[in-house]
Amino acid sequence: MGAINYEVEYNNRDRVPEHPVIFERWKLDAAAYRAQASANGRAELGLRYGSSARQTLDLFFPEGGAQAPLALFIHGGYWRSLEPALFSQTAIGLNAHRITVAVAGYDLCPNVSIATIIDQMRQACLYLWRRFGKRMLAIGHSAGGHLAAAMLATDWKALDANAPPDLVPAGYAISGVYDLTPLCNVSMNQDLRLTPEDARASSPVFWKAPKGLTLDSVVGALESSEFLRQSRLIADEWGKAGVATRYEAISGDNHFTVIDALTHPDSAMVERTTALAQHTAKSAG
Repeated sequence: MGAINYEVEYNNRDRVPEHPVIFERWKLDAAAYRAQASANGRAELGLRYGSSARQTLDLFFPEGGAQAPLALFIHGGYWRSLEPALFSQTAIGLNAHRITVAVAGYDLCPNVSIATIIDQMRQACLYLWRRFGKRMLAIGHSAGGHLAAAMLATDWKALDANAPPDLVPAGYAISGVYDLTPLCNVSMNQDLRLTPEDARASSPVFWKAPKGLTLDSVVGALESSEFLRQSRLIADEWGKAGVATRYEAISGDNHFTVIDALTHPDSAMVERTTALAQHTAKSAG
């Protein structure tokens, strides 16, 4: 068996040559939903949760959703590209089921490290806690999948004594990378700037597993062998350590189309994330 070509395995844009068309569709769908939600008084855009220009989040509320459960969506882009404005449409399905959705941004590599981005997402979660006083479901795609898992495994009491230890009791991680060490071997590391030590320290699969919490690890069935392996890895390793994990390879989807189901209120993905968000809202404390 030959050596793994990590450059090929982790280059999703090369694997999906039609990705520019997908990105343009995302842009149009996101703008349309922002406009609709804003016109209906269901959106608060560009809220600052931190000091830098990219540390903002957009809130999308369901109709009559003052008491709605809360979910946080974290976008991908290998920690070095994209922005929340491309992903407003990911709130459509959950909003239809009376779930409030925050879509968060963060600074990008190489301007900051992945460790800093993890800390920024923690700040976003604490901002939402202080605003709503609610635990939340973390949903993330690609780099956001990694960040969603990191939120589950965070020691919240060490950051804010007033926060519950299970501030993020559940995660739905889509097409994430949970062991970052292979990324030391790819050209994008010129931006990520990971040393082997940095990569391991920022890899949730090597952290203390958040025993008793819930993580779904899903991936498009058409994704590379490494992405399939990464999603199964976190489910297996955390599952053995007492996390309620669930792995699923979604038939017919690649690395980018896999999140489209979030825009469809009747999809299995929205059904599952709705159930997780509702369960999160009922967490003790």
